[in-house]
Amino acid sequence: QVHLVESGGGLVQPGGSLTLSCAASGVIGTINAMAWFRQAPGRQREFVARITREKHDTYLDSVEGRFTVSSDIVKNMVFLQMNDLKPEDTAVYYCNADEFVPADMLTVTYWGRGTQVTVSS
Repeated sequence: QVHLVESGGGLVQPGGSLTLSCAASGVIGTINAMAWFRQAPGRQREFVARITREKHDTYLDSVEGRFTVSSDIVKNMVFLQMNDLKPEDTAVYYCNADEFVPADMLTVTYWGRGTQVTVSS
């Protein structure tokens, strides 16, 4: 079973930057894509950014141009560089990964436990 651990969250002032990291362990198949989601208090979890094994990336409209998702395929890691942070970016940020296991011909999605990002002056 894949285990995901996020790191890099914290408190930052508006306009500041943070970089989140997520490391996957226990991978027996192939990680085809990794993504970031976030959940603010009282709101549903929402998609933020995703990157495929082929390095194709997609973003939530409100973070396009401010956030950059990247990955290290060899280390099964994904990163989220967040610039020009705004108070509305405050949320718990979750990493997820899609693992394809050839023996089972299945793709399973795993989630991390999240890291808190707070943007406040």
